[in-house]
Amino acid sequence: MTLIAVFAVWLTLLCHAYSNSLDSCQGRCGFGTDGDYSCQCNPSCERFRDCCSDYAAQCKAGPTSCQGRCNEKYNSQNKCHCNSECMQHDNCCSNYANVCNGGETGGGSTITDSEIKSISEALYALDSNRASATQLVLDPQVLISGSQSGSQTDHSSRPLFRFLDEKALFSRPTYAALVALLDNYNRMTGQAEHVNAQEKAEEDVFLRETMSNTELGRELFAFLYTKGIYASEEEFIYDLKMMWFGLYSRNNRKMDSSGFEHIFAGEIKGGKVSGFHNWIQFYLLEKRGLLNYYSHSFNGPWTTYPDVLGMQFRWDGYFKQVGSAVIGSSPEFDLAIYSLCYITKPGKQCRLSLGGKELIIQTYTWDNSNYGDGKKYIGSAFPATPRA
Repeated sequence: MTLIAVFAVWLTLLCHAYSNSLDSCQGRCGFGTDGDYSCQCNPSCERFRDCCSDYAAQCKAGPTSCQGRCNEKYNSQNKCHCNSECMQHDNCCSNYANVCNGGETGGGSTITDSEIKSISEALYALDSNRASATQLVLDPQVLISGSQSGSQTDHSSRPLFRFLDEKALFSRPTYAALVALLDNYNRMTGQAEHVNAQEKAEEDVFLRETMSNTELGRELFAFLYTKGIYASEEEFIYDLKMMWFGLYSRNNRKMDSSGFEHIFAGEIKGGKVSGFHNWIQFYLLEKRGLLNYYSHSFNGPWTTYPDVLGMQFRWDGYFKQVGSAVIGSSPEFDLAIYSLCYITKPGKQCRLSLGGKELIIQTYTWDNSNYGDGKKYIGSAFPATPRA
């Protein structure tokens, strides 16, 4: 056999081995969606019918490491376990003592700042539904100093939104699902919300479209799954529904508020706008003549969408001193970054990285009531704008 023939055989075998590696879940279980591979190995691949042929054998039997799994709930499908009872049942994973007894704490939920920045960059890259420069044109007009933000002076004679391609954007499932939710709320705190069956169904559609039916949502779940935060996609979606849509009382002991209403739709409390950190709600109200844009005291460093603005405006007679929002992002992106920060840094500042630039998200927990096993509803989340 000639040297050329030997090389050809070797190259064929190498290509075959490489091709097989792209079609295997070996070493990839629980990873997010990866376009470099021809099939996937994350917990949502069965829904999307793009699992590798060995997904069940490699992944569904459960991982053999405790990394990211300390104190997890018992799962009979796992080959070994990482909770406090595994030692008495003699079924711990081999690295249980090293990882869980001296390393990870908090149910395997320790997540570093660098990991948060890394996953936020991944979410930023996957936001395929963001508005483009031809679909959204802003007219920010006057930039004021932070110290001027409370003056209630209208510095801008024109609306903030010069153009939005509603036909292109609002026809997309995640946008349509968000718009359907925004008219479900009584903006006045102290007056109880009454959620009917249709509105509950709209909440389910919103979570399904944003988190289950997008690569961005699947990536967020895969990250939290591999860190041991959630044991299944069902648990993830249920917790989001309680966290975001569970009702609690902000005023007069009435079940008048939720995290979603406060952040995405906005509320009125004490004669002022409270919450309201979503650009789509801003656009819709401004279009209807119910919102008057005054100025902005912060403009983020991004030259494409999503960007960040700290806006001053009046909503049907009620003033908002600084309504910061991510602009031009998809509904799934907003929900994902706020959820990521609330789950990993509840009540704290959370430092993200978007296109190499830092974005700080401030979250607040609602401490007056809880759900499930003492979990707290989301009180607020918004981009933290620099002080003047």
